[in-house]
Amino acid sequence: MIYTKRLIPLFLLLIVAVSCKVGENYTRPDTDLPDEFYGSEKLQDSVFIGDEKIALISWEDFFQDSTLNSLIDSALSGNFDMQKARKQIEIASESFLQTKANFLPSLGSNPARFTREYYSENYNNYGSNRARRNHPDGVPRTLYTENLAYAVTLQASWEIDIWGKLRWQKEAAQAKYMQTAEFQKALQTALVSEISSTYFNMLMLKSQLTVAQRNYSLSQNTLKIVKLQYDAGENTSLAVQQTQSQMLRAKALIPQLEKAYIIQENKLNNLLGNVPSEIELEGVLDQLALDHRFSTGVPIDLIQNRPDVAGSEYNLLAANAKVGITQAMKYPSLTINAGAGLNSMSFGNVLDPFSSGFALLNGALFQPIFQNRKLKTNHRIAIKEREIAELDFRDKVNTAISEVSSALVNIEKLQEEYDIAQERLRTTTKSMTDAFLLFQSGFANYLEIINAQEDALQNQLEVVQLKMQLALAKVELYRSLGGGWQVNTD
Repeated sequence: MIYTKRLIPLFLLLIVAVSCKVGENYTRPDTDLPDEFYGSEKLQDSVFIGDEKIALISWEDFFQDSTLNSLIDSALSGNFDMQKARKQIEIASESFLQTKANFLPSLGSNPARFTREYYSENYNNYGSNRARRNHPDGVPRTLYTENLAYAVTLQASWEIDIWGKLRWQKEAAQAKYMQTAEFQKALQTALVSEISSTYFNMLMLKSQLTVAQRNYSLSQNTLKIVKLQYDAGENTSLAVQQTQSQMLRAKALIPQLEKAYIIQENKLNNLLGNVPSEIELEGVLDQLALDHRFSTGVPIDLIQNRPDVAGSEYNLLAANAKVGITQAMKYPSLTINAGAGLNSMSFGNVLDPFSSGFALLNGALFQPIFQNRKLKTNHRIAIKEREIAELDFRDKVNTAISEVSSALVNIEKLQEEYDIAQERLRTTTKSMTDAFLLFQSGFANYLEIINAQEDALQNQLEVVQLKMQLALAKVELYRSLGGGWQVNTD
């Protein structure tokens, strides 16, 4: 009962101590976001009018291409950066679990300890002249004295979280863990975007290669006709040379496109985590289906949807927790130590709990007084780092809004360019057909058909490129809104 009364003040002290917490709880800074994305109102009124938000759509549903979806799925498991990111999450998880364990007492044991100490003759003066004179026999009993001790102990130590230091450490570790998870999401979003961009580039080069081969075949036919006219005396050697030069320019475009295709293929293999090898592409650029009508959402959604923005906020949360940690370090820390075990001067009695048992309980209150200004400096630095983290968060939000706005305008203007290029393609194709018929009939010269073919070739290549750019612009909008990391729940 006496011991219970003595422990009551200690428990009351612990309750009060745990209730004390320095530092400020995190509150999200006011970002003053607009209600809508700037620009491209025409596009939003005509295309992005659906109920489902683009950022919340999984990549399996966004890309209507089985080949591309298969490539993305392979990259998410085989890409080396994604594998390293998963390892980083595991490391952050271990650190977070460690901070949770800090609230528990540490426990250690010394299963057995044997101590044997020898003292010199001068330690107890047994070997001194005075000892010899005082000893009845004139000699000391022993020149050395030994002291034997045997012990088995168990120790525990518990730091009481008076000022919330351990809680702030847990909150900081949890924020870092969540930031690592957001980093993986951001990496996946970037990887999905990079895979699709490379895939679309390959489809574009594949389509352009088909155009170049077709144009080369047409140039060969034109050259045959010019040579026949030359043999008939209806054309000069200059006409043959210029027509042949035009044909060789068309032919030279083929290896250029083949080289660019293999480079993109190697890039795609690297993203997949594979060595360079051939990749079979069954898709066709003209069959891309990215024109579903979805909603872009509002700017405030970017804080939850964009992994880089969310990660920046978790970094701010961790910086805020660090301020609490450094502030708590300036105040006293209370540690309770306890020990229990068996000790004896005789090995035969050391395991007797009744005669050899002992227990210790003590508490230590440590108050830092003078630390060469380190504690104060660390606290002030933490405050400045929190201010930097807040600025970084605001910057990430503004950058995200700017990227979405630019992506919307890019889609709108590319669509206008594509429509104009399509109209021009119809005109140049008809001009080339008419020029070839007139050339065969003798009503047009070789220069007119050469110009018509070159004009049609450039326009065909331009249309294919604009189609690819339009697809990339929609992928960029998907990325800038925070899409690409969501999981299909169907």
